[in-house]
Amino acid sequence: MDACHKSQHNSQYKIGLLLSGGGARGAYQVGVLKAIATFYPRNHSIPFPILCGTSAGAINSTALGCYASSFHLGVKKLDWIWRNMRTNAIYRSDISHVSHHMFNNLTKWMRSDLYRNRPTSLLDNSPLRKLINQMVPFERLERNIASGYLHALAVTASSYETGNSVSFYQGHPSIEDWKRSKRESLRGVLHAEHLMASSALPLLFPAVEVRQSFYGDGSIHQLSPLSPAIHLGAEKVLCIGLDSPHDKPAHSMMKHPSASSIAGHLLDSVFSDTLDSDIERANRVNATLDLIEPSALEQHDLRKIETLVINPSIDINKIAHRHFDKVPWAIRRLMATIGVTRHSESSLLSYLLFEQDYCKELIDAGFNDGMAQQRQLCEFLDINQTKLRQKHIQYDLRKN
Repeated sequence: MDACHKSQHNSQYKIGLLLSGGGARGAYQVGVLKAIATFYPRNHSIPFPILCGTSAGAINSTALGCYASSFHLGVKKLDWIWRNMRTNAIYRSDISHVSHHMFNNLTKWMRSDLYRNRPTSLLDNSPLRKLINQMVPFERLERNIASGYLHALAVTASSYETGNSVSFYQGHPSIEDWKRSKRESLRGVLHAEHLMASSALPLLFPAVEVRQSFYGDGSIHQLSPLSPAIHLGAEKVLCIGLDSPHDKPAHSMMKHPSASSIAGHLLDSVFSDTLDSDIERANRVNATLDLIEPSALEQHDLRKIETLVINPSIDINKIAHRHFDKVPWAIRRLMATIGVTRHSESSLLSYLLFEQDYCKELIDAGFNDGMAQQRQLCEFLDINQTKLRQKHIQYDLRKN
């Protein structure tokens, strides 16, 4: 069997892909996936039979799952969507709708009880639901699971009722539900509302009702991001995060943080801190398991979980602020009320700037980071690098 196919069909382990949340930063994940796709033949199925995603990562992972029989095709479709992205495809950004939405929020207390019970949010993300229904063929998920191309897909959201992190999943019948402290699973057929719930940033986007409960962005209560992949059977988990390095400001004078800086810090904490701590915890558990006899591990059904994390090597905030002029005027005025300007240090802009020039730059950055870690990725995915180099040489010869 060709080494490129080994990770898909090796019964000794399953490889999971974990895509974290981050709003518009999710374009970076597509670039890394494009790099990984170059390691495989064009007709290869997805090398990650277990997919888990939160927020923007939930949308990306679901799109991949729908095209699990053809990894290249799934990545190509994601690349096209993000390269042609517009802010008004995610949330209403024209002055009339933004003004009307804000006016309704401000006067809601004067209306009837029925009107007051409608969802409240800073932005109206109803266009996202339309985009998801147009671009994500959910009916393909069950076919890919039945055909063996996909073992399971999990989309995580946060319950406003219980405070739990809930992983909605669709997968192989052998998978059992799980319930742990502050986290649980719900099996079912995934659809657009699950993705809307998982990506409903608190205050920015309205909560979404699923199964008679309201949910928000999956990163809010997600204390153990690796948990869904492990419960679904993964023994290796590739994590594509969106936690980028931040350059320190040139001035050293201490100053009180602005509202925009605080908002950016809150989003950074929600989307990245829990993944970092969960990876540390997994590494400590692995070190402990190394001290236990293999027979005892097998007897108690304990296993090590190997992880590989890829995060941006560049400061995404800098990229976002270079594209500040691309922000729709109404959204620029709205963000200015909390101090977000071209020269502010807030990372808020990097999460809300769904414009194609910015997304293209993030895709290219992700691709470069993926190619820079080719050796680590090939080892993790069990790809024969000699055959990979030969494939690239043949490709270069054809191209020239």
